[in-house]
Amino acid sequence: MRIKDRDFTSFIDEAELDAIVRRLAAEVSRDYAGGDLVACPVLTGAYMFAADLLRRLTVPCEVRFVKYSSYEGMSSTGTVSCQMPFPPSVQGRDVLIVEDVIDSGISMRHLLDELQTLKPRGVRICALFYKPAAFKGGYKVDYIGREIGNEFIVGYGMDYDEQGRTLPEVMRVS
Repeated sequence: MRIKDRDFTSFIDEAELDAIVRRLAAEVSRDYAGGDLVACPVLTGAYMFAADLLRRLTVPCEVRFVKYSSYEGMSSTGTVSCQMPFPPSVQGRDVLIVEDVIDSGISMRHLLDELQTLKPRGVRICALFYKPAAFKGGYKVDYIGREIGNEFIVGYGMDYDEQGRTLPEVMRVS
């Protein structure tokens, strides 16, 4: 499939994505049984994953979207910009950050630093994909859907220059 100036090939189909999301939902539900959870999906890339994950949770949770970005095209700009910060209502509560991909971890480090100023009770990170070869974050990713190589992916909410988000599967650049 061609998106803008790049060719992409199928990487992870809908059935595998569904299995990953169900496993993660079971793990999160187990760990937050009886808790006061605030789930914070990171827009825009995590919206599809977050919708599927959160509706499969068996524990109640409040949902508060945040929006931080550092990508332009296929690479990071090196700076993190915030369009929607964490709400003050996370103070004293358990926060689950829901992210699409953790690669270098620099953006997430920024989010974690900002979140700590609000004094949550606890913070965990749930990432659909994790790129261990690129990670330089120095923090724990608590729930990992799948480890992948240091490749560019699109679909299931993730984009290439704002295109490809609505694909029901994940594709990688060929």
